[in-house]
Amino acid sequence: MVNQNPYTNKKIEFHILQSFPVTCLNRDDVGAPKTAMIGGVSRARVSSQCWKRAVRLAMHEVSGVELGVRTKQLAKLIADACINIGATVEQADACGDKFEKLIFTKKNANDENDSKKDTLVFFSKTEVSAIAEKFKEIDFDPKKMKNESSKDKSEKKDEPKNEFENILEKKKYAQKNNLDGLDIALFGRMVAQAPTMNVEAASSFSHAISTHKVVNEVDYFTAVADFPTNVQGSAHIGALEFNAATYYRYIALDLGQLYESLGDDQFFPQAVSSFIKALYVAVPSARQATQAGVCSWDFAEVYVRKGQGMQLSFETPIPKDNDGGFLSKSVAYMRETLSKKEKLSGSLFGLIKKFEFGEDENFSIDNLIDGVVSAIKE
Repeated sequence: MVNQNPYTNKKIEFHILQSFPVTCLNRDDVGAPKTAMIGGVSRARVSSQCWKRAVRLAMHEVSGVELGVRTKQLAKLIADACINIGATVEQADACGDKFEKLIFTKKNANDENDSKKDTLVFFSKTEVSAIAEKFKEIDFDPKKMKNESSKDKSEKKDEPKNEFENILEKKKYAQKNNLDGLDIALFGRMVAQAPTMNVEAASSFSHAISTHKVVNEVDYFTAVADFPTNVQGSAHIGALEFNAATYYRYIALDLGQLYESLGDDQFFPQAVSSFIKALYVAVPSARQATQAGVCSWDFAEVYVRKGQGMQLSFETPIPKDNDGGFLSKSVAYMRETLSKKEKLSGSLFGLIKKFEFGEDENFSIDNLIDGVVSAIKE
């Protein structure tokens, strides 16, 4: 059978160096910047999930992409959509409760308190609307659903789980100009009890790590009250941990998987462009009011290619350069190591196009996006 996916095994890889001064981009359970031991030394770390969320939210801000909804309140999400198209509150609540039970079966059928309200679900607005319309077809009466008919258990066993299965199974995320639910296509969706909802993520993010040794520091601070009191000195004292680092970030976008989820080549360039724009501007939101860590990329090598992924480890910590910084030697190491890996991989490297960003001031992020979008068609 001929594969109709023109992007099979094709990917975009981003190798990014990004320096931040005093920041706490991603906090651990005690409020300190996350770290990891790599190459025998402590490194600053930002989790993949943290940066993915920042990218997801940025897609709406910079490109107007309509984001999916992440919520534990599945029944209310469906009920609100039903009310919007004419259901009464009672009908809407019944529909919402029914849909939640269809998607999340109980582990213990005898336990009335065993619900799945603690499960975070991810729906596009188009999916929610389609589900509400399906309920409207049966007059917002869940008892009229086909699998509620009086058939024996053996017949029911061979039937689809419910009438809504096809809505979730066949949903594509390129049915609107705003790419409704592009974030689901990019970051995936997995619900163990409802495999029809599963969407394979097209993007993969490594944890961002500092290219060099980092030791967290402590900011001891005080606050003085404006309203006078009899107590001398500070009205409040506290301490916050922070660090400063040059981070290496690796992100890969599986174009074949993205195409499968979008289901339409017409919106493919728009989806790729939106993702790169968000990747460029997105910064984790932690402590932005007090530390303003909003630095953009310093340097990046971007590949459009086929073949195995090629993340760098920076296993040996980068030493300071002559001026006391880490960026210049990090850039040199990344260039040399990527070049070496390309040579070692030979024909398996699968290079289609390579771009370098950050040193040529006449090559902007707009030029990079245009170049990548053109290259993926080659």
